[in-house]
Order: sequence, then structure tokens, then C-alpha cells
Amino acid sequence: MSNYRIRQGDTLSALASRFKTSVSELARVNNISNPNLIYAGKTLRIPGHARNDSFQPTRGHGPRGGGHTGGTSGGGQVQGSHGTASPGQVTPAMRKLASAGRAAAMSIGGYNSQGLCATGVSKAIQNAFGFKVWGNGNQIDNNLPRDKFKQVNMSLEQALKIPGLVLTWEKTSSRLGSIYGHTAITTGDGRSSVSDFIERNTLGAGGRSGLKIFMPTM
Repeated sequence: MSNYRIRQGDTLSALASRFKTSVSELARVNNISNPNLIYAGKTLRIPGHARNDSFQPTRGHGPRGGGHTGGTSGGGQVQGSHGTASPGQVTPAMRKLASAGRAAAMSIGGYNSQGLCATGVSKAIQNAFGFKVWGNGNQIDNNLPRDKFKQVNMSLEQALKIPGLVLTWEKTSSRLGSIYGHTAITTGDGRSSVSDFIERNTLGAGGRSGLKIFMPTM
């Protein structure tokens, strides 16, 4: 058993491949509940390696000390403490999606949920970008085209400060939510998100699990 200091750009799947182990084994040994979320700067225990193994990156393969190293997709891309997006890095596509999301929410439920969150998000994406994304709340994340959206790792609190991010949860506390999950688009005000309705306090909505966050890259 040895240790590896996680660097920005690493993914759990890429590290598993590099160290000839599996994502599930790394997650088990390190008590990682969500393999899609690991953090730069944290120490990862690597099974099956001697303590004197060198896990330093090859010279010339990216910056030392936390710069993005271009890890592969899957297993959760590592981001710094502020993720890959910040309020100062908001793109026109993100603002367009946030605006389309609010319009979709007002046209469906206003401030009252209609149980059609995926419909609202899909409508917003279609109105903003001209293509439709199918699926319910916990399927949309798999159906977002990866050439137009990328997954980012940050807290919900951070995400809510940035407009135009797509949020998906695997499960919520309601009966239907436990089956279909939930999805929404951030407005950037630090509190609310929109889907088939405007949810004024997304941080206060308890009982949700399996959060994933996606940013448009167009």
C-alpha cells in the first residue's frame, strides 16, 4: 500500500488504469462514496504498491502543483477548490441557458412544481441551443452530448452562484423522485434553480443524492 497525492486533472478511472487496479477497489480502500467526485490535494491510498513507488508525474506532462493535467473522462474529473467555472468565467452559452431555463419554468409551473423537471430542462436546452435531450431527471446526465457539455466537480453551493449549469440528482426524497430523480438549471443568484418551476431555495431542498453538474461548452 502506498499513497498518491491527487492532482488537478486526475480521474479515479485514469488512476485505476495507471496503477493496475479498479475504480471500485480504489473507492473501497479510500472510503470514497462517490467515485465521480475526488479532490486535488487529497491523498489517495494505492493498493498493491510499495511505499517507495514514485507516483510523480513525468516531467513535461503538465504543470506541477495543481494545474490541469488533462485526465481522461469517467471516474470524476478533479477540479480545484473553485471548480472549472466561476462567476467570472461565465460564457454567453451559459447565460443563454439560464435565461431559457427561467422562461421554460415560468411557462410550465411558475413557482409551483408540476413534476415535469426533465421536461423543463429539455425545453430550455432546445430553446437555447436547438437540440433536444431526452430522459427523466436521472437520465438526462447520460444523454447530454459530451461535445456540448462537460461534467464539472464543485459543491452545490458553488454551482448555484454560476448561471447556466445543468444539475442532476439520482434520487430525491419524494416517491417519484426516488425513481426518476431531479434535474434543474442554475440561475446564478446563489439560491435558486429552474426546471418546470422556479425553486427559490435549492440549497434548502433536503433528501437529494447523487448530484452531478454539467457546464455547456459551446
